[in-house]
Amino acid sequence: MPPRRQRSQHREALMALESLGLGATLESAPQHMNSYRYGRPSSWHAGGPFLCSIFRVVYAIFECDFSTQNFIIVPNLHQNAAGAKIAIHSKELFQSRDKVPMAEPTTSLPLTASHVDQIFPTLTAAQIRRIATHGRARSVRPGEVLVEQGDKDIPIFVVISGELETVRPSGAHETPITTVPPGQFTGEVNTLSGRRALNRIRARQPSEVIEVSRENVLALVQTDGELSQILMRAFILRRAELFTQGLGDVTLVGSNHSADTLRIKEFLARNSHPYSYVDLDRDSDVQTLLDQFHISVSDIPVVICRGETVLHNPTNQEIAVCLGFNQDVDQAHVRDLVIIGAGPAGLAGAVYGASEGLDVLLLETYSPGGQAGSSSRIENYLGFPSGISGNSLASRAYIQAQKFGAQMLLAKGMRLICDRKPYVVELENGGRIPARAIVIATGAQYRRLAVENLSRFEGVGIYYGATFIEAQLCKNEEVIVVGGGNSAGQAAVFLAEGAKHVFVLVRSDGLADTMSRYLIRRIEETPNITLLSHTEIVALDGGGHLERVTWRNNQTGKTEERAIAHLFVMTGAVPNTAWLDGCVVLDANGFIKTGPALSAEELNAAKWPLARRPYLLETSLAGVFAAGDVRGGNVKRVASAVGEGSIAISFVHQVLRE
Repeated sequence: MPPRRQRSQHREALMALESLGLGATLESAPQHMNSYRYGRPSSWHAGGPFLCSIFRVVYAIFECDFSTQNFIIVPNLHQNAAGAKIAIHSKELFQSRDKVPMAEPTTSLPLTASHVDQIFPTLTAAQIRRIATHGRARSVRPGEVLVEQGDKDIPIFVVISGELETVRPSGAHETPITTVPPGQFTGEVNTLSGRRALNRIRARQPSEVIEVSRENVLALVQTDGELSQILMRAFILRRAELFTQGLGDVTLVGSNHSADTLRIKEFLARNSHPYSYVDLDRDSDVQTLLDQFHISVSDIPVVICRGETVLHNPTNQEIAVCLGFNQDVDQAHVRDLVIIGAGPAGLAGAVYGASEGLDVLLLETYSPGGQAGSSSRIENYLGFPSGISGNSLASRAYIQAQKFGAQMLLAKGMRLICDRKPYVVELENGGRIPARAIVIATGAQYRRLAVENLSRFEGVGIYYGATFIEAQLCKNEEVIVVGGGNSAGQAAVFLAEGAKHVFVLVRSDGLADTMSRYLIRRIEETPNITLLSHTEIVALDGGGHLERVTWRNNQTGKTEERAIAHLFVMTGAVPNTAWLDGCVVLDANGFIKTGPALSAEELNAAKWPLARRPYLLETSLAGVFAAGDVRGGNVKRVASAVGEGSIAISFVHQVLRE
């Protein structure tokens, strides 16, 4: 495999792992290992449970040698969610075939048993006894289905004797995933979230199991520190395996030249939902799938849910409904706290609120992470010396919030009904969410360029985030990053790893006043990054995709047209406050005013009802707080947003006691 393609697969798989919060861990892994290609297409073979750890699967195609199982991971014609082509075969089968070494073979790194033990840990007798107090014993027959794909409120099963198996059903066929021997347990992240089961679990032989309901699993991870670590780590790593292998209940048929395909990819990836991707432009056997589901090329992109429901160019909300993302959420229930926006501030509020006993609902339009979720690498966040992506940080925080019982509803809030209590958030679909207290953490979005044709190329050449998905679209090509803040600097450095050249455009005379020094130095020392000061975009051109960009130097007036097809816009900040419709006082730029920033005149005009003044992060509406980038005076840093989200909870407790 050419080095360029191999690096591409590494980065694509990393995108999958970022959604599970594993990106930083993987960075130290080697970049190249031995790999082999079989002479014909292959698929998962029965009896080949994937014991090969995600830490190696992502970076290489390698040989696994255990005392109990011997497997080889090899390239395959079946694409996973991240675009890598991987399958697992028994070593005996591999040895019966000719192997073709790749272009640059290097020393293979063996899989260590400790990694397997983290994904498929074997519990001690004492640990099983503690789990048994939270569950019930069951006897199951061979072939009996314990969990069906699409089931809600998934329990976990601890095997005492016998053996279970997990398979992915696809019509009349099944893909074996893994077996569960005595001492091990089933389950992954959806057990925590309450979302539907991705795969089928059944008994392979007469078995004795302990069934633990989802409610009791949540209680267990909150009260038993040792078992919490074992279960949480296994759930997260298993989801990472499923995501990287594309072993979920969704198939996306699309084209990399389609803005909606990119949108759906990002929606599924940032919500950590495993999916398989069929590329209309590259997969030779795509017509078979199109014929099977009566899909025409004009219908692309198409999402197929659980092999049954076919959605033609669906909205994100339609996908969420099909996959049951919101099914477990009781929208009529009055919550202690509703947090609007699942960026760093909202997620911090959810973690601290839920861990302190509040009934918390997160309301998010798109996915956890907010604008920060699109940051490719944050290197100045406390506790992560090697850096962490925004998506990775957000995913860890979301799983942490789920552990403590917080729920998330993927829906768009359209209006705050603030003339009575409990307050009500009105949703786009007409639903209403009541709450005793509210934290507004809707953040801000990048300012759109004042250029003709801008909307025409959004998603097909113009992007507002630089993740691994976007990076793959512009490999070995020239790109432009507009903006002088940290997000723009992080994007430029990240994109320079794969792009031919990166041009950073700013209207000012430099970066010193707007960007952290470590990023400025990184840009200065990267040979394929060029900073163009006093420069702005003045024209865009192309057919179905952006093809040409014209920029102008505002000092000399000179313009230059370049054949560049990828433009990343990361400039300015527009607060997401229009939906509030006068419920709270805003500053001149549309940011929410809180605490000491509110004058006596503003409070009188807002009819502030209490003898006390608003708390530090409280708005002009009693019991409603603002945190993060949406708040006036906020320092635009992730750490600041996290701090404000957690501080807001201390004031929420006081409001609920009033």
